[in-house]
Amino acid sequence: MNFSLIGKNALVGGSSKGIGKATAIALAQLGANVTLMARNAEMLAQTLSELERTSHEQHHDFLVVDYNDREDLHKKVTGLLMIKPIHILINNTGGPAGGPILDATADQFITAYQNHLLCNHLLAQLLIPGMKEAGYGRIINIISTSVKTPLDNLGVSNTTRWAVASWAKTLAAEIAPFGITVNNVLPGFAVTDRLMEVLEGGSQRKGIALEEEIKAAEATIPMGRFGTAEEVAAAAAFLASPAAAYITGINLPVDGGRTRAL
Repeated sequence: MNFSLIGKNALVGGSSKGIGKATAIALAQLGANVTLMARNAEMLAQTLSELERTSHEQHHDFLVVDYNDREDLHKKVTGLLMIKPIHILINNTGGPAGGPILDATADQFITAYQNHLLCNHLLAQLLIPGMKEAGYGRIINIISTSVKTPLDNLGVSNTTRWAVASWAKTLAAEIAPFGITVNNVLPGFAVTDRLMEVLEGGSQRKGIALEEEIKAAEATIPMGRFGTAEEVAAAAAFLASPAAAYITGINLPVDGGRTRAL
């Protein structure tokens, strides 16, 4: 079974920490040349130092980009493409702030769509021509199990994630004839800064201790524990590999069985 990504170039969003960082590391371990992308240059440099090089030919680098500035994103990725094509795109960025959907402002929805759907679309438009030319393309969106079952108190996030999932499904059908796949990885409760923010918000809203909120969340997972960023990254790395060439347009939960919907 072919999992090798030697000779493939990957662009990984939100890769300074959490699931993005773990995915970048996993892709590098399979031999890919990884370009990290996030806002914090210092954290990106630290992640860069942690990426493996399986050969002298393997090269990694990073772009400092803020998804709130799509013009700068366009400029920097266009510059990257003048140096090398990108075969693997990992769309990943931090989720919107929590809260009931009725309390959400229009600006919160607009910002979420900008940082997720519109930036994903821009990157796809920039990268797909090179994928077509190379005869190899993988677009993997790290979103959420909320596309199957909405999560309480994450109204803006639920709405935005569904939009990204629908966009991905539509795109998958359009570019499948070119051998390019588009898939979504749906993390459940994986130990990340984002999860802790959600749990802390839940404990404050309910007026209970954080430890109690953590135990209650763990109790909803058949495996009885939170996942790790590395476990989510493993799913993304598989979908990026040649072994997953005939898998496209899917939503893959990585959640310990928590999502009860098929």
